[in-house]
Amino acid sequence: TAFSSSSSISSLLLQYLDSFFEQQILQAATTTGRIEKDSVQDVYADWRRRLTHSTFGLSTFFITQNGAAKGGIRIGPSIRDLILGKKSLNVTTSFAMACILRFLTPSDTSSSIDGVYRGRLDTVRKEEEENDKEEDKSSAVMYADGLQYDLENKWYEFRCSCLIPSAVSSAMNTQKDIVKVPLPDALASLSSKQAQSCQNVIRHYLVATDGGNLSDLVNKEAFEDFVMATSVLYARMVAGDGALEILRELISTSICDGKKGLLDVPCAFLIDGSKQVRRRGGHRHIAPLRYKQSFVPNSSHLLKTNVNLDDLASVVSGEVSSTEVIDLHTHLLPPSHGSLCLWGIDELLTYHYLVAEYFMTAPASVAPEQFYALSKQKQADIIWKALFLDRSPVSEACRGVITTLKTLGLQRHIDARDLDAIRLYYETFRSDGLDGVERFSEMVYRSAGVRYAVMTNIPFDANEVQHWRPKRKEYPEQYKSALRVDPLLAGDRNTVETALRGSGYDVTLEGARQYLRDWCETMKPEYMMASTPHNFVLNEDRVGESVGGISGVKKTGVNEDAMKQPFAFVGVTNPSGSDCAADCGGDTDVAASVIDENSNFLSEVLMKVCEERDLPVALKIGAHRGINPKLLQAGDGVVAFADAGVLARLCTRFPNVRFLATFLSKNNQHEACVLASKFRNLHIYGCWWFCNNPSMIEEITTMRVEMLGTAFTAQHSDARVLDQLLYKWSHSRAVIADVLTGEYEKLVEAGWSITREEIRRDVRRLFGGSYEEFMSKSFLPT
Repeated sequence: TAFSSSSSISSLLLQYLDSFFEQQILQAATTTGRIEKDSVQDVYADWRRRLTHSTFGLSTFFITQNGAAKGGIRIGPSIRDLILGKKSLNVTTSFAMACILRFLTPSDTSSSIDGVYRGRLDTVRKEEEENDKEEDKSSAVMYADGLQYDLENKWYEFRCSCLIPSAVSSAMNTQKDIVKVPLPDALASLSSKQAQSCQNVIRHYLVATDGGNLSDLVNKEAFEDFVMATSVLYARMVAGDGALEILRELISTSICDGKKGLLDVPCAFLIDGSKQVRRRGGHRHIAPLRYKQSFVPNSSHLLKTNVNLDDLASVVSGEVSSTEVIDLHTHLLPPSHGSLCLWGIDELLTYHYLVAEYFMTAPASVAPEQFYALSKQKQADIIWKALFLDRSPVSEACRGVITTLKTLGLQRHIDARDLDAIRLYYETFRSDGLDGVERFSEMVYRSAGVRYAVMTNIPFDANEVQHWRPKRKEYPEQYKSALRVDPLLAGDRNTVETALRGSGYDVTLEGARQYLRDWCETMKPEYMMASTPHNFVLNEDRVGESVGGISGVKKTGVNEDAMKQPFAFVGVTNPSGSDCAADCGGDTDVAASVIDENSNFLSEVLMKVCEERDLPVALKIGAHRGINPKLLQAGDGVVAFADAGVLARLCTRFPNVRFLATFLSKNNQHEACVLASKFRNLHIYGCWWFCNNPSMIEEITTMRVEMLGTAFTAQHSDARVLDQLLYKWSHSRAVIADVLTGEYEKLVEAGWSITREEIRRDVRRLFGGSYEEFMSKSFLPT
């Protein structure tokens, strides 16, 4: 046998068995205190010696005869003791049960003769089965009670008397209507099904008196986790993934915390997607859909299996939850940027969304100036009391804080409403200085399932410049840069001239181009970007352009004192004369741009450099800055309709430049979709700011799928506080999964069959793949 050899298979199986015994059998046997640990270990050691004896050994087929009953007799009691003893049911137990069920799965129901079924070994594919009608029975071996196996022809026989309710009976409500069928017949129908469809059969087997005999555990959450985890392994096995190959994955796979191997990991790790998925006509996701690795790899045969209507919600949930995202616009900065990297509970609570919500409820005696004069911690204390203690935190921004804290493992502190204990948790990272912040950053990216996030970098802000020059600070690959270029789009002559002189560049258009080229070399940006306000306008006529020098640029009012600091494109006054606070959804952004097409800065500097370097320009359109200036960053609003036509004019005038765009107003979303379908150099992304709420995400994403298919990016976080990645993505995943489930249901009902592989492909596009495809295109003339 394999066990008595020194082969890699023997080593693999023994590693599994030892882990199964140590982590599950031994734990279960000693949990009640009735059996001594030494006695259990002695029995296993003796059994292991017999199993591996070179001349005695134990036949695998001998061990698995009466497999259904043995599942209940040998493994069932351990499952019960572990669950009732509040011990973890691990992956090893799910694998053992999946293997038993795989053994009891016949090649087809017609193979049963007098209660004897024939199964096929893993190495046989379906096409080989069809051509394998004539077999040489001389190689068959009798292994027990008239049952045979044939390793050469890859088949074996088995009996199974276990009866479970039929699929039809399972849907009936009365006990008298239940019709039972042999377990193998029920299993035979699952050969082309996803894990969701396997759960009922596996559950019925586990509770059957002549099966697992675990009916007393039906209402236990741990039991349901075990059913769902076992279903994933079993679905893969009957789809064609070999049990040994799956075992190799279990031993070698590195999970997201860097630990190698899954054998001693709780079986819930294997669950496919969310445990709370909607059924057709039922409730939608009410819980955040957190990132988790999928145990259905790209090589799995299960990906080639068609997904039926009943399985769609589960499969889509699994694919959305396991897809790493590209967050293509944030305001995050890396830990190397010191205080510019915002994280922690006080930053979460004083986020401008929550500040605005607080002032809706604040006493009339509390003025914004008084509030902002307080320390950050005191501001957080006030908001915690007002929005979390004095009323339920039901708003999206408040719920996001709760989701974040729960994801970090702080449920106990949430239940106790203990803000001080939450602060102490963060202090365990903060006390380690830069190493602690970097460790926290890595954990957040990993837990949120973010492959990388694009920052908003303002090289003209002296506070940020120190981290780029004279020597660029190193930061993790999860952070990628974007170069903010508002002054160039606005044609702010004084701002540009001051920056050029302060940096030693010629005050010419060529000097401005070189300035921009050099910052591109320093930052290596993904794209140029700017935020535009409610009165964003691009003139139709191109007049007044000067070719020779910077003097031809229209002058706009700026605070020249604020420009004396080199690289300081900050405090730029809006050309419309507004005194709106400089912000783009946060507290360090430059003011929103108004594009001046008459300025050479647009056509002769920015667009020239974009064409030279084949860099896109990202625009965020529709913010109404400072509608309540006293609230500072919390005082910005949204205009009902921004001029979406500007995108058409930009895309037409500069066909060699790619544009990324997102709109703040719900009312602009339809026109944006139409424009995206007309211009190849335009890519629509995300639900920005006030649109980043579940109801808006659902409506906007549904419309985009209906109009654009998968040729857009479904979401970006716009996160300013590092921790926000945890809730912004888990909340968005839940909504987007529901939208996609509905769209796929309509597609299947229309007559299209779809595989899990195709769903995975689509989901990856929507969460960053389409963005990367768009970024890889070049519209430059060849």
